[in-house]
Amino acid sequence: MTWSEDSIHRWLSKRPRSAKLAGSQGHDAAVLKTSSGRPVLCVDACVEGVHFEDHAPDAAVGKKAAGRALSDLAATGARPEALLLALRAPGGACERRLRRLIRGVGAMGEAHGAPLVGGDTTCAPGPLSLTVTALGRFDSKSKPPGRDRAKPGQMLVVTGPLGGSLLGRHLKIRPRIQEAGWLISLGATALMDISDGLLLDLGRMARASGVAMDLESVPQHRDAKRRAKMTGRSSLEHALTDGEDYELLACLPSNRVPELLAQAPGRCPGLAILGRVRAGHGVQLSFELPPEWQGNSEWLREKGWLHGTR
Repeated sequence: MTWSEDSIHRWLSKRPRSAKLAGSQGHDAAVLKTSSGRPVLCVDACVEGVHFEDHAPDAAVGKKAAGRALSDLAATGARPEALLLALRAPGGACERRLRRLIRGVGAMGEAHGAPLVGGDTTCAPGPLSLTVTALGRFDSKSKPPGRDRAKPGQMLVVTGPLGGSLLGRHLKIRPRIQEAGWLISLGATALMDISDGLLLDLGRMARASGVAMDLESVPQHRDAKRRAKMTGRSSLEHALTDGEDYELLACLPSNRVPELLAQAPGRCPGLAILGRVRAGHGVQLSFELPPEWQGNSEWLREKGWLHGTR
């Protein structure tokens, strides 16, 4: 065994005390100071061999583990408050590596106002994993946005271009915390982050809301075009199906779009209009399809990352 839980705990006890703690540092449960707003909770696992490879930089892996949970907070418009980490590692893991992973989680949390205040360590065979729980607060008294609150007549937008994340962006998540607050201020009722691919996640939003989504255009990241050269698939397919973009999908009233576009250069430079919401079911590709897809676009519907099918 090359790492020790006791050694990790002693090292963690020397960290600076978070100003958000009201209770003891290092206690099994963190007691936080009172904060306004409604509590928002989410949890995300980051598993070696699924979400990152063993050669990925440790600090970047830790940041990704935290970023995944923080991105879920963004999709509710929540203000991040604190993080918990459950770290599972095999007995042969290097303790220095585990410390780098933990530092990465803490650094990402601190950057977004959510210090790492507690968690758990477990020694067990199998792949290393980091499971991060994020606590946030929803400050508005209005109804929180959700994937089930898209309405016919709304416009569908995304906070940035998509595709090709495996070229490195999957380890460089930027939770769209500020952008979410801005979109909500402009009347967004539905929000969702893109983790499993645009088509798959958009289909989930349409199903949860009981509406149809007309997808009229897809902003393609330059990485999607680079991936296309490597895989022989089109950059459009990569933008539609790759996932791990962690951009936000948002649905908001069409009469707010001029205001949205006027403010976007200063608030969200990558923002793009994807299409519109209408009565019906599912996702409709309302743009000219590549020749190889014409008459055979149904296969795209289930493209994306589906756990349990890989």
